[in-house]
Amino acid sequence: MAHPVFVGVDGSPAGLAAADWGAREALLRELPLRLVHAGEWPYSSVPPAGEEAARLWSEGVPREVTDQLRHRYPDLDITADHVIGLPRDVLCQAAKYAEILVIGTAGVGRVAGFLLGSVALAVVARAEGPVVLVRARPSAHRPAPGGESELPSPDPAAGAASSVVLGLDLSRPCDEVITFAFQAAAVRAAPLVVVHGWNPPPYYVYGLGAALKFGTDLSADERESVRQALQPWRDRYPSVGVTAQAVIGEPAHHLLDAADHAALVVIGRRRTALPSVPHIGHIAHAVLHHCPTPVAVVPHG
Repeated sequence: MAHPVFVGVDGSPAGLAAADWGAREALLRELPLRLVHAGEWPYSSVPPAGEEAARLWSEGVPREVTDQLRHRYPDLDITADHVIGLPRDVLCQAAKYAEILVIGTAGVGRVAGFLLGSVALAVVARAEGPVVLVRARPSAHRPAPGGESELPSPDPAAGAASSVVLGLDLSRPCDEVITFAFQAAAVRAAPLVVVHGWNPPPYYVYGLGAALKFGTDLSADERESVRQALQPWRDRYPSVGVTAQAVIGEPAHHLLDAADHAALVVIGRRRTALPSVPHIGHIAHAVLHHCPTPVAVVPHG
């Protein structure tokens, strides 16, 4: 049985952007789409409009988004649920049964960063499956005619020709991350750009070996390591064109540069021995806060 693409919706522009992205991803992967809205109002103070008004609004959010998606994507199998519970817990539970979980984040800009709320960070750090964070484009913040929230217009930068970018860390096993990136490129018929950031050992930089090997033998060895790591997936996905880079410096910076013309950026999150202590790592943290492109965070290890 195929796992659906899950999307967390909350009626915000970021949630609508996530819903539209998730719908297109479900179509690409030929999977059903399931919308989830978590209503936590029973656990907090009653809003000024009253408990009944809050309940009706909360139940209406997934229904309204479903209607818009069905109008735009009539061939897509869509279901929607309103679940009582804390959004973080509801979405993490949904991730257990999802091919992909999609959530939205508010956009500001690459320099200023993006607004990652506590729910988004908690879900990315705890979810058992891949989580994609989608930015609300600036135009999505303008109210639609009539004052109702509407799906954003299709993003012209999200065409099939755009690449998928994979941040590759060779220091630990990351098969799940590589597999996800190749699958994402394959369903889009898009090229895959693999970015491996590395730094030479200090003794090569400050010792006698620097003059002989820095930038030559060491770089060649690193490129060969990347090639060998990717070869099983090149054989498994022969239709995916791969460009691999082994670049010196901070990986997050190189990933952000590569993301400028990408449809999706894929990075990994190492599972910790203590699941109760969430951790996403400094590279993932930097990419999530500054990358304008949708970012897939795939747990591994």
